[in-house]
Amino acid sequence: MSIDAVPAVGVHDEVASATQATPVAPTASTPFSDRIADGLQEVNRQLLTSQRDLQQLAAGEVENLHEMLIRLEESRTGLQLLLQVRNRVLEAYQDVMRMQV
Repeated sequence: MSIDAVPAVGVHDEVASATQATPVAPTASTPFSDRIADGLQEVNRQLLTSQRDLQQLAAGEVENLHEMLIRLEESRTGLQLLLQVRNRVLEAYQDVMRMQV
């Protein structure tokens, strides 16, 4: 009976490529207001798509119920994120207004 040594576990290809990837630098050319406007437009687009999907569901015209439910959940999550961002911005504004100069 012979016991062989267990070889050392090396770094997996997925981990090595993730650690060697170049970091993505934020683009300074896009103003913050444009990013907010883009986010609002995206949430609005998702909500309009969800509304159309619900109308198709009520009319019995839905081809793939699973994909429709995924889109509904994505729009719900996007709206919740938007509301949380709004709440944080309002809290920050209130904190600034409470500061004594």
